[in-house]
Amino acid sequence: MERLTPIGTAATALFRSVREPMKHLATVALILNLGVAPAYAQDESVKMAYSGTSTGASAVNLQQPGTVTVEENFEGNGALGPFTVRIISAETNSPQEPPNTCSGPANIYFTRGGGAGVFRFQDGSLLKVNVWQGADCIDLEKLPGIGHCTLTLQITGGTGRFKDASGGILTLTETNVPVLADALNNPVFFASTGEFTGTVSGVPIEEGQNGQ
Repeated sequence: MERLTPIGTAATALFRSVREPMKHLATVALILNLGVAPAYAQDESVKMAYSGTSTGASAVNLQQPGTVTVEENFEGNGALGPFTVRIISAETNSPQEPPNTCSGPANIYFTRGGGAGVFRFQDGSLLKVNVWQGADCIDLEKLPGIGHCTLTLQITGGTGRFKDASGGILTLTETNVPVLADALNNPVFFASTGEFTGTVSGVPIEEGQNGQ
C-alpha cells in the first residue's frame, strides 16, 4: 500500500477540514430555503367579503350597442388580505328573458357583457380580472326594488405579490339597494354588499391574513 508523504498527509487533512464545513453549510442553506419559501396557492379556494357602491352611469363608456356602462367600487377583506376593487362592465339597457332563478312576477332581468376590474391590496399589489359573464335580477315586489347581481371574473394577471397569478375564476354575488334615483325615478346609485368566492392559481396566501 502506498504510504502518504508528510505533504500528502497534510493535503488530505486540509481537504477533509474544508469538505466537512461545506457539507454543513449546504445542509443549513437547504433548511433555510425550505423555511422561508413563500407558500403559493395552486387552485386555492378564497372567500372575500366586501361593501361599497354601484352606479349605472359610469364616466367610462364601453360603447357596446344596447348597453349602459356599470361601475362598482368596493372595499373588503378576506383570504388575500384587505383590498379595494373597481369593476366596469356593460349591462343590457332593456330587460332580457329571465332564467328560472329570476322568474318571479315582480322580477326583471338584465345581463352583463364584457368588462374588467382591478383589485388593489394594502401593499400596493394589483390583481387584474376580466368580466366573463354576469346578470342582475331586480325584485320589484318591495319598491324601489332590490337587485341581486352575479358576475364571473377571470383572473388575468397582476403586479407585486400577484405577478405570478396564472389564472382562476372568482364569482361575485351582490345585493344592491337603491339610494338615489334620477328625475324619471329610475334608480341610478346603489349601496352594495356581497362577497367574492372561487379559486386562484399562483397567488401567495400569506400568514397573518384574515380569511372571511
